Amino acid sequence: MESRNFKLDTEWNMVHYPEKPNGFGILVIGDERHFVNSTSSFWTQNEGKRSLLNTLKEEGYTVFSSNLYGRHWGSKKAVDLAMRLCSHIVRNEILNHSFHIMAEGMGALVALKMLTQTDIKIRSMILINPVFSLTTHLEQEKENKFFYKKLLKELEKAYEIDISALKEKLKAEVELPGFTQEVPVKIIHVLTGNRAYKQSRILKELSVKWDEADLPVNISYVLPEKKPQFGMQSVKFFMKHEQVL
Repeated sequence: MESRNFKLDTEWNMVHYPEKPNGFGILVIGDERHFVNSTSSFWTQNEGKRSLLNTLKEEGYTVFSSNLYGRHWGSKKAVDLAMRLCSHIVRNEILNHSFHIMAEGMGALVALKMLTQTDIKIRSMILINPVFSLTTHLEQEKENKFFYKKLLKELEKAYEIDISALKEKLKAEVELPGFTQEVPVKIIHVLTGNRAYKQSRILKELSVKWDEADLPVNISYVLPEKKPQFGMQSVKFFMKHEQVL
């Protein structure tokens, strides 16, 4: 069996099985275009993601993901469902109970909140062009009125709250990534377009704070033509953190 699709709550989830399992699992949390339905997912339909998925499977990884209510933007219900998916995998698959996480874009908002949970064990984490802060992301999107209005509607739907109330709530929260000494993190930042270069400046500012705190965070800046190398880069990083079972 190459994969299986199943529902938790109202959402479809998908598990991809390697031919020769190495005993480790990877939770994938996608960006805005990510989806999982009854038969496929973004990672099986998109050429680049399919290539990355195949590399991970060839190295023995069991890869699983969820639709997470679509454009969730790190909402509590998306985090709760990601946690439920991990619990489901623990109960139903023969895998080490400590997972790797690979999150892209807004998926990082869920991944970072999962770091604060004690119900699952995270072995290591790869973040690709991560969104670290909703407040900062909103400020950046203001430059494009069409996308800004669209984002506001998505946030209201995801958080089930009026946007003005959400903005006030965000002001009261500490939005810096809550990395820990226990979970090694690799950040892959692809330098494509104006937004990506702006985000790279924010990333450089944050990296100074991570260095001062001596956190296990590694940052790689990558040109678009190097994206096919993501697979083996990821495998090397994950394998480095599998010495202790």
